[in-house]
Amino acid sequence: MHILHLETGRHLYGGPRQVIELMRGLEARDVRSTLACPTGSSIAAAATAAGIEVVTHEIGGDLDVASVSFLVAEVRRLKPDLLHVHSRRGADIFGGLAAALAHIPAVLTRRVDSPDMPLIGTLKYLAYERVVAISSAVRAQLEKQGVPPAKLATIRSSVTAANCAPVWSREQFLAAFNVEPGQRTVAIVAQLIPRKGHALFLKAWPLIRDQCPDARLLIFGSGPLEAELKSRTGWGGTTTFCGFRPDLREFLGHLDLLVHPALHEGLGVSLLEAQAAGVAIVAFAAGGIPEVVADGETGLLVPPGDTAALAAAVIRLLGDPNLRQAFGAAGANRVRSRFGPLQMVDSYLALYRQVLAGQSGSPKS
Repeated sequence: MHILHLETGRHLYGGPRQVIELMRGLEARDVRSTLACPTGSSIAAAATAAGIEVVTHEIGGDLDVASVSFLVAEVRRLKPDLLHVHSRRGADIFGGLAAALAHIPAVLTRRVDSPDMPLIGTLKYLAYERVVAISSAVRAQLEKQGVPPAKLATIRSSVTAANCAPVWSREQFLAAFNVEPGQRTVAIVAQLIPRKGHALFLKAWPLIRDQCPDARLLIFGSGPLEAELKSRTGWGGTTTFCGFRPDLREFLGHLDLLVHPALHEGLGVSLLEAQAAGVAIVAFAAGGIPEVVADGETGLLVPPGDTAALAAAVIRLLGDPNLRQAFGAAGANRVRSRFGPLQMVDSYLALYRQVLAGQSGSPKS
């Protein structure tokens, strides 16, 4: 079996990392994977380093006719059995169109729970044999948009828990981010985009600082809101913008608490990684987040948009190290038992075989 994967994200955020994880798992099962991705992207470099075949192109937006031509040409050259599209931002449109023109079955993975534009959302899914939702929340949104339930599958994201164990020492972590030994660290790990909710948490931060004056906020990620968010911070140097850190897993376990104030979230890879590292979570109960974080067991969930409740949950956990430790241990166990890469890879492989069996009458190995 040969799968051509399309991922148009340029950086190794949560979604692209899932694509790398999947392709590695497929290669281990003797399933050939080829990745089509943007020229010069971080995912191209990561896939190449992992020994995965890569083809690149300057990929544009929704109506990128050149990308359609590129994909059709690569399908005809490589002759894969199936095209797996992993992205939105137009890739789900031109990827499906390319599959139809090249007469190849296609699968789409949907990672966000926000709605599509009505007409586009109705038409683009017609090009795919199956549409994969990474959570029940995403699946519910797709059903609401009219995607037939028989076309849908739910395959959750995964992490390798062993890869989330700290590599850095505690002293290295404190020095790298200018944290004093007695300070407690709260972090947000997310792209700096509106739906991740940074602005909401910055409203809650003064309330937290009033009760926890030694708390430090570390914001990991990059994006178009960086300048605006920086202009909203000014509490005596208690907030640090740390940028996008590809080495995040090496020190994630040294955080005291991870906060995820997103109002829309398909599942949340950063939540999986933090729990795997033994870090307790505070988040809004939005989208697929309740499928990852067990409220009162691995973290605390509060009503979406309620900044007072968010602040209260953070204050509670910062003041109770034993509860943080218990939540962290339970989170690590939850990730190992429910969100391992073997489950994800096996589920996708079974789905590919179902699709190909439907095309030819018998599955390909």
